[in-house]
Amino acid sequence: MKVRVFVMLKTGVLDPQGEAVRHALGALGFDGVQGVRQGKVIELELADGTSESVVTEMCEKLLANTVIESYRFEVL
Repeated sequence: MKVRVFVMLKTGVLDPQGEAVRHALGALGFDGVQGVRQGKVIELELADGTSESVVTEMCEKLLANTVIESYRFEVL
């Protein structure tokens, strides 16, 4: 079973990496970019039958810092 986890900073949390990307895009001539939020994607290969509640527990204990990040996942 494969699971893809998407982790993003919560709205209102400063994203310096996203700002760096936005500035770099502007320097390359892409002037229409008004904002960039950067996140991460984690792909897990799990034993068949692993429950979504186990994936949620993995996200909340290790994969995402739930104080400043939100996450969602999809089973592939």
